[in-house]
Amino acid sequence: MDKFLEQLNHEFHRPFENSVLIFCIILLIILLAPILLRKIRIPGIIGLIVSGIIIGPHGLNMIEQNAAVDLFSTIGLLYIMFIAGLELDLKEFSKNKHKSVIFGFLTFIFPLAIGLPVCMYLLGYGFMTSLLTASMFATHTLVTYPIVSRLGVSKNEAVAITVGGTILTDTAVLIILAVVTGAVEGGLTSELWIRLGISFFAFVAFVVLVIPAVSGWFFRHWEDEKHAHYIYVLTIVFFCAFIAEIAGLEPILGAFAAGLVLNKFIPHTSPLMNRIEFVGNSLFIPFFLISVGMLVNIDVLMQGPSALIVAAALTIVSLFGKWIASYLIALFMKYSKAQRNVIFGLSSAHAAATLAVILVGYRIGIIDENILNGTVILILITCLVASFVTESAGKSMALVEDRKDPTTSQNHEEKILVPISNPDTMERLVDFALTIKNPVYDTPIYGLAVVQDDEKAQVKLSESRKILEKAIAHASSSDQQIEVITTIDQNVCDGIRRVSKEVAATDIILGSSSKVAFSDRFFGGFIHTLLNSTHQEVLVYNPSMALNLHQNVRLICPPHSEKEFGFHSWLEKIMRLAGALTVDIYIYSSKTSYDNINNFIRENKLSNEVKHKDFNEIEDFLVLAKDFKKQDIIVVVSPRKGSLSYNSVLDMVPIKLNKHLAAYSYIVVYPKVEESKHLSEISQYV
Repeated sequence: MDKFLEQLNHEFHRPFENSVLIFCIILLIILLAPILLRKIRIPGIIGLIVSGIIIGPHGLNMIEQNAAVDLFSTIGLLYIMFIAGLELDLKEFSKNKHKSVIFGFLTFIFPLAIGLPVCMYLLGYGFMTSLLTASMFATHTLVTYPIVSRLGVSKNEAVAITVGGTILTDTAVLIILAVVTGAVEGGLTSELWIRLGISFFAFVAFVVLVIPAVSGWFFRHWEDEKHAHYIYVLTIVFFCAFIAEIAGLEPILGAFAAGLVLNKFIPHTSPLMNRIEFVGNSLFIPFFLISVGMLVNIDVLMQGPSALIVAAALTIVSLFGKWIASYLIALFMKYSKAQRNVIFGLSSAHAAATLAVILVGYRIGIIDENILNGTVILILITCLVASFVTESAGKSMALVEDRKDPTTSQNHEEKILVPISNPDTMERLVDFALTIKNPVYDTPIYGLAVVQDDEKAQVKLSESRKILEKAIAHASSSDQQIEVITTIDQNVCDGIRRVSKEVAATDIILGSSSKVAFSDRFFGGFIHTLLNSTHQEVLVYNPSMALNLHQNVRLICPPHSEKEFGFHSWLEKIMRLAGALTVDIYIYSSKTSYDNINNFIRENKLSNEVKHKDFNEIEDFLVLAKDFKKQDIIVVVSPRKGSLSYNSVLDMVPIKLNKHLAAYSYIVVYPKVEESKHLSEISQYV
């Protein structure tokens, strides 16, 4: 018994040494802190930081700062920066790059300009110490980015320019750090400037040229290895962070750069994106926030008035400088109060780069313990303030936007029906449906298997259910819902038509396959029969490769297509597809049609980049093939018979595509028609 008690006492002796116990405590905090604090309306991020204070070496001393804690903390920090780059809408960022530059300048220069005289004349430090400390005020870590991501406002322009400003501020501060370090350790020699310049441009060239090429090859040749995708992404993140460190930059910039270059390869609705966010938000990022709390030493406030004065001065100057920058950018850009506060909340939290700057200064002897301890208090207070402000303002912004996709033009619920028969194209069809689906609506995708009623119907039905079970698993990995339906009917077309009525489908997505004679299976009877018996929008999709490997969308519109009833419906889906893939759209249409498309983009404030080529001879659309590349998605709009923009030559579009462009990804869009009009047309033949 004594031996057992002695063993028990050893295991629970603080700080704990048992790695299993330490990990268990961390997981309990990650589990319980957000849940408990959410009941009293306190952001979970605060609970994680406060928990770190309690269990850390300056609290109950349950867990000490060791190699394992530092490793997980570093992973979490890099993960935050990586997700920020990954979720950044590159088209929106490109459109607002000048605004990002302006904000980056404001949020860098004001904290620096205010902090430098305060450190020199109020706190009495020398120029180099004051410059390094003041530069620390200009940095910010996107600690509260998971909040805006969770609230669904991460694509807002205010968030985009703040994330973009992070690149500029942290890069500028790290340059100051390199300059100060060089001046203290060996002087500002030309050799130092040459080395920094060469290493920086080498890093940029490697990330921009090598990583996309390797990633494209990997995702193209290992498309079916889903688990390998996640491992590959993690490898790229940490490798880029390592390369950045070798180049004399901070690893966080390498992780952010990895997010930017992998952005187009990881659609936001993909299973891979879901895995990345799930693991990061469940484990690595909370671990980082706990480790930030473990750095805080409350006892420093009891060491005398000097420590308290330094901590208060650092915190006030930091928050005031960031507030001024947020206020001015909101004033210049005419942002709302909620947008202004989100900018302030995102840019006011200090953690990663701040610690990097101060610890380097402390190591080379120009930063004393008062600044070091004051910086830790600054980190706690700014993280708390940033969390409250971001949570409150983010909710206000989400309510204004109502979390709606700006391309929403429909006044009814969207329901997409996806008939599935080929297991080889099942995943790509489901991915396509999830990508064009409006995120406003919570309705699931409907997967359908129709079996013709004959002597082998039961056997075929069993095989179809197995395919649909795989579709369920694939959709679930994207955190999306798919409802499967299996049915027996006289023919496939009747089955699709009947089920589309039963579920009130608004869109039908069909898969095309070059292995089956298109003229016999689709054009010869199937497509015409389906179009004549349904009013819904029908999209025939031929997926030659995974969605994330495409580079452009080529949209071909017949003259007067903008006057059709379903014009806005199919257009918003194509815009959403291009936006999710961060690709440009090349439009081949009449000038009038293009102007209407441009008006739609402008009115809905979309970030899609469109380029136009005047084209009216729809019957000769194959002459455009010289512009097409294998990585393009070709979209041909084919209005139904009786429509204003209908042309009899459009009936041959599917056959021409399958014959000449079967190796390309293409979509044939049959716009929806008014149901009442469609029924009256059908009645003419009854």
